[in-house]
Amino acid sequence: MLRRNIRLRREYLYRKSLEDKAHSLYEKKRKIREILEEGKPIPTELRNEEAALRHEIDLEDENTAVPRTHIDDEYANAAERDPKILITTSRDPSAPLQQFAKELKFVFPNAQQMNRGGQVISEIIETCRAHDFSDVVLVHEHRGVPAALTISHLPFGPTASFQLLNVVTRHDIKDKKGIGTMPQAYPHLILNNFTTKLGARTANILKHLFPVPKPDTKRIITFANQSDYISFRHHVYEKQGGPKSIELKEIGPRFELRLYEIKLGTVDQREAQIEWVIRPYMNTAKKRKYLGD
Repeated sequence: MLRRNIRLRREYLYRKSLEDKAHSLYEKKRKIREILEEGKPIPTELRNEEAALRHEIDLEDENTAVPRTHIDDEYANAAERDPKILITTSRDPSAPLQQFAKELKFVFPNAQQMNRGGQVISEIIETCRAHDFSDVVLVHEHRGVPAALTISHLPFGPTASFQLLNVVTRHDIKDKKGIGTMPQAYPHLILNNFTTKLGARTANILKHLFPVPKPDTKRIITFANQSDYISFRHHVYEKQGGPKSIELKEIGPRFELRLYEIKLGTVDQREAQIEWVIRPYMNTAKKRKYLGD
């Protein structure tokens, strides 16, 4: 199994190394197309390659015109099987963090919770790869309050890190609302206002934590982005009276997420390339939105 993982990792890195070459060729073909459409003369630096580039352009279709990247391969097999998620915490977790991790186990279908103990991250990742887990979710705390959430997709990434804010656990909502047991049906997903390229990337990471639901399920999970703060809400609905009368009940937990880093690798790979990270100066750009409008 170890040799197989090493071989797959090498193949993945090799595909990444070919991307620069493929992107350079794509840019040359794009320039040739624009020049031919505008009727301008071919630039000197492209004249020696003009015939070969035109031949490749003639052979392209809508599926091959844009080069694939390693990002396309990350979730290429996601539709073949339901996600299988491992949820764990930082070492020596407090009671509130353990309670929150337990509630997350019921939020994500097919999730398993594991006590961290003395295990290091690299051991956890290797164990999850050997047992065909699709994702690892790590929950961290600060002074007994859940403070961060890390989602690492297996086998090769990406890894998204979020700040956790305004966490309200399920039993706190239950005391106020009188809600019953947690449903186990696969939920419908609502992803709102992830309109930018980074927003689409974030939504793609979040949606692949959930399997495809049945059409008649009455469980709904919402990720709603507003000013780069993602609100998580968990509801069930029931039809009351007429066909257009629906009662919506929140069953919790509820919290806010703020993305601060995406890495092109798993959580144990410190050398992994950083795709996006929030910088201190970004906090002063109040009018700029990174995930959506």
